[in-house]
Amino acid sequence: MSDISTQLKKLVIASGNAGKIKEFRDYLADLGVTLILKPDSIDVEETGATFIENAHLKASQVAIATGEWAIADDSGLEVIALNGAPGVLSARYADTDSDRINRVLSELKDQANREAQFVCAIAIASPDGAIAADALGLCKGAIADAPIGNGGFGYDPIFLIPEFQQTFGEIPPEVKAKISHRAEALAILRDKLQHLTK
Repeated sequence: MSDISTQLKKLVIASGNAGKIKEFRDYLADLGVTLILKPDSIDVEETGATFIENAHLKASQVAIATGEWAIADDSGLEVIALNGAPGVLSARYADTDSDRINRVLSELKDQANREAQFVCAIAIASPDGAIAADALGLCKGAIADAPIGNGGFGYDPIFLIPEFQQTFGEIPPEVKAKISHRAEALAILRDKLQHLTK
């Protein structure tokens, strides 16, 4: 077995989402791996039926296209009363973050059950496109009646964490970094990364 530092010097992030990119860099900063953005010319269509399928697809295709190790995630919001929607369509549920939030709130207007969870699937692919490691993280919460807070991105202002009685839009970034779905997935992935062989 080899330490990750002897194998992975660079990871291409298969995302153009600035919020995700910042979180990846913050979480993985101490691993000694340089994270770089994928070229804009590489656009992977998310055709998977699940978060993990999409993460695999993006990591594999970006790795092959760049000839580098690649990391990709697919994440989104699942609302119980909406039968898991928006799910894998979270980023495409409407044209803008505010429109996506408003759509969820509108669809939940007459629903008493506000339970929801954020899901994050992350995959790492070697330069030949083979999936070397993956992980799935969850963060359970509820949908607030209206957006609260300006922090985070995406659905964060309406995702309420019951134990804090605050949304991800209100919770300090350092707290979110410990409890979020991405934090859980990355914690699992870090352990797997330490055991990757050449």
